[in-house]
Parts: sequence; C-alpha cells; structure tokens
Amino acid sequence: MRAFLGFLVFLLAAAGIAVYASAFIVHQNEQALVLEFGKPKRVVQQPGLHWKLPLVETVDIFDKRILDIDTQTQEVTASDQKRLLVDVFARYKIVDALKFYQTLRDERQVRSRLGPIVESAMRRALGSSTFQDVVRDKRELLMKQILKNVNDEGEDFGLQVVDVRIKRADLPEQNQKSVFDRMRAERQREAAEFRAQGTGEASRIRGTADRDVTIIKAEATRKGEELRGEGEAQRNSIFAAAFSQDPDFFGFYRSMQAYEQGLQPNGTKFVLSPDSEFFEYFKNPLGTGTAGQGTTARPPQ
Repeated sequence: MRAFLGFLVFLLAAAGIAVYASAFIVHQNEQALVLEFGKPKRVVQQPGLHWKLPLVETVDIFDKRILDIDTQTQEVTASDQKRLLVDVFARYKIVDALKFYQTLRDERQVRSRLGPIVESAMRRALGSSTFQDVVRDKRELLMKQILKNVNDEGEDFGLQVVDVRIKRADLPEQNQKSVFDRMRAERQREAAEFRAQGTGEASRIRGTADRDVTIIKAEATRKGEELRGEGEAQRNSIFAAAFSQDPDFFGFYRSMQAYEQGLQPNGTKFVLSPDSEFFEYFKNPLGTGTAGQGTTARPPQ
C-alpha cells in the first residue's frame, strides 16, 4: 500500500512538472516566439496561457510596447559649414518577432545595430541643411526625414521606428560666442532699419498733420475775419439806425461812454479849457445849444 501511494505521489509530481514545463504565459504587453531545438516554429501574439512541448520547445519573450534608443552626442557639420553638437533619440517597437529574432536575437543588440542607422540618417539629413534650418526653420521636417530613412533601413530587423526626435542641437562651446555676437549684430541692424523706417514714417505723418493744421487755422482765421466783418457791418448799421431815430439820445449815450472811458479812477488829470465841449453835459444836461440839439462829448485828444 505504501509503495502504491509513493508511486501515485511520484506520478502526480511528474505530471505537475510536465504541466509546468509545458505551459507558458504571454502577457498583454508581450509576444512570444516558440523555438523547436533552437529553430523558430511559431509566433504567439495573443495574451494568455499557451502550451509547448517540454524539453523540445523553448520560448523567447519580446516586448510589444514602444521602446526607446538614445544615441551618443554627435558632431555634425551643416551645409553652411557650421559645426553642431546633436543628440537624437528614437522610439521603436517590434512588429515582426521572427525577423527580429533572426537578425538581432534580443533587445540588447538594437543599440549596436539600429543606433548607427539613426546616426547615419541624422548626419545625412542635417549635413544637407543649414544651421538656421536645424535650429529653427525646418527642424520638424528634418526629424520626419530622419524617421523615414531609419524606417527604410530598420524594417529588415522586424522593427518599426515610430518617432525620432532631436533633443539638442547646439554649437560647440568655442563657437557659440562668435555666432551669438554675429546674430546680435544682425538683430541690431534689423532693429536700426525698423527704427529708421518708423522715424521716417513719423516725420511724414507729422509733416502732413502740421500742413493740415496750418490750412485749418488759415481757413478758420479767414472765416473768423469774415464773420467779424459781417458783425462790424451789422453793428454799424444798428448804430446808424439808432442815430437816425434819436440823434439827441445817441449823442447823450456816446458822451456817457466817453466819460466812462476818460474819467477812470486812477488819478487821471486833464488840462482843458473851461468851455471845452467834453464837459457840456456837466454844465447843461441837454448839452450845448437848445434841447434836442446837444453836442456829443468826446474824450480830450
């Protein structure tokens, strides 16, 4: 009985070991390549529990996620003979596990095989562009060009490069000062041109405004003189009409105005003849002569 139980335990243990050796799990972010005596047999893309022949088949697991590769800083000479220090990194994913296994075996080989391809594509793209294109004008276009070139060469490895980015594109330290000084001088020249254009435009606008002001003032002065002349004419006409209606009252009114203007409270002194016409209304309220024939008093000359 003990022998039977021992044999049963042995069978169960052997079955457990066989099941353990025959099963493998593929996670959601993985893909598997089943090898039979080292030769690729099938690719497993679906996640879950899968089976293989123990001792005969082995399994290599590859990542399905997007991975990245970072290259070393490279010195590149642009088409305008400016040297640049450039850092580039790429993101890729394994799309063909069988081809990837046959060419690279594992992910550790990607840097040594794909890295030079990225660097070569970067040199070709940046070497045919100017410094300004790399730094500002065509940076995005250049990264797309590098991506296309890398994908054309990288598809033989079962890889798809999904993105290439230029992290840094700087001048060597010994060249930065001269380039920055030249850029500063160029910006100052452009600023001076804009300032000169603005000054000229301001002078033109100011001259136009001054001319318009002069014309407006002259027109206003002319109009004012016309209105003043019309007013003087109307005033004289009114005075003439008033004088013709009552000459005595008009003479009296004008004499009162002459007294008001001539006899100011500031110690004014007159040397006049006693019979001067200026004081006729002081001697006779009706003026010189009979009533209704008064003489208008005038200030002494």
